[in-house]
Amino acid sequence: NGAGEPLSMPTLGISARMALDNLDVDSWSALFSGVSSSNSRKKVTTPQFDLGADFLPTALQLRARDISWSGHTLHAVNLKATRAGNLWRGQVEATEFSGQMEYRQAGLGASAADSANAGRLYARLSRLTLNSGAAQEVDKLLDEQPASIPALDIVAEEFELQGKKLGRLEVEAVNQLAPGARDTQREWLLRRLSVTMPEAVLNASGSWRLQAPAPGAQANVPADSVRDRRRTNLDFKLDIKDSGDLLTRYGMKNVIRRGKGKIEGQIGWQGSPITLDYPSMSGSFNVAIEDGQFLKSEPSIAKLLGVLSLQSLPRRLMLDFRDVFSEGFLFDFVRGDVNISQGQARTNNLQMKGPHAVVLMEGTADIARETQGIKVVVIPEFNAAGAALVYTAVNPVVGIYSLLAQWLLLKPLVQANTHEFYVDGTWLEPRVTKVERSTTTK
Repeated sequence: NGAGEPLSMPTLGISARMALDNLDVDSWSALFSGVSSSNSRKKVTTPQFDLGADFLPTALQLRARDISWSGHTLHAVNLKATRAGNLWRGQVEATEFSGQMEYRQAGLGASAADSANAGRLYARLSRLTLNSGAAQEVDKLLDEQPASIPALDIVAEEFELQGKKLGRLEVEAVNQLAPGARDTQREWLLRRLSVTMPEAVLNASGSWRLQAPAPGAQANVPADSVRDRRRTNLDFKLDIKDSGDLLTRYGMKNVIRRGKGKIEGQIGWQGSPITLDYPSMSGSFNVAIEDGQFLKSEPSIAKLLGVLSLQSLPRRLMLDFRDVFSEGFLFDFVRGDVNISQGQARTNNLQMKGPHAVVLMEGTADIARETQGIKVVVIPEFNAAGAALVYTAVNPVVGIYSLLAQWLLLKPLVQANTHEFYVDGTWLEPRVTKVERSTTTK
């Protein structure tokens, strides 16, 4: 008991009420399975107790300052649960989350899908909070063999990750035997990931699985390198209602005003779904944002967005379009395709159109090192004569420079007013160099 309250005898089954400072799940598991605790320095086998399902509580009340298992910890836990066979239902209050949960253990009474893995966890939470420490614990858990992770069906009305309130979270995932793999090689299949905010909605699906070994690689891979071969792959779509408010939610205030549209594509990286690994990141996506404005801000706030806003042009060069960029570029649309390979993002058809100028970009950005090498073409006082250039979607196979070269040959007056620059350096300190143009585009 330990709760300091009288415990009445139930009419049927077993009731338990506990109040503890700390509950070490590993130690209790070792007690009932006859194996040594993972926290023990010496391998001491404890006596094994076979209570059986009939002796497990059918009603449980638990209060604990900490509950720990396999290096993971929950804090300030208050649990009320009931059990019917292999199905546990309960109401949980903890520092990390609050709400209703159901857990069906694998085994008798479980579905075929649940029996093949670690069971199924169903949760409807009012809140779910992962601080930096909790996020690292989740990442560590995901780095373990996916067979230890139950199937998930989770909805959290308020989801907070490392201090950022991200809105409503929905997750549906299951671990399964990887196609053509041995029994020990399983994958974590993310059937649905949805994050709903007032400013945007993110929908994604994908997987987290072991990569196939390269041709000629050794069959027996050391355990330490398993994480390096396990890769996350996601298909995603981000529908944006207000890009400025969305960036503000992520801590980048006063970078963009308004802006609506979508970002859609595929992306992948080595490691778990919760931790981005920029050097191994690959994929492609399309950007299409309309009716917004880059605001006057330091690049340190938005980094690469600060570079793309081109405020550095009038600041570093004596140019005639100071009014176009210095107070923030007002755009009708920003659109283009981005390809990422090993953390290197590349585009050759990024277009930004505003009332007073058109900006065309081609180049690369190193996401991990936060550097770039981008060719920029600015056509000021753009008019209807060149509408065909920007209102036609540019095929990334052709690229913006090939299309621009053909177009400028037909518009000599526009060509005379066209300016070209090269932007390199870091995202915090971009370096702008004016490129002298010849009669034809390079």
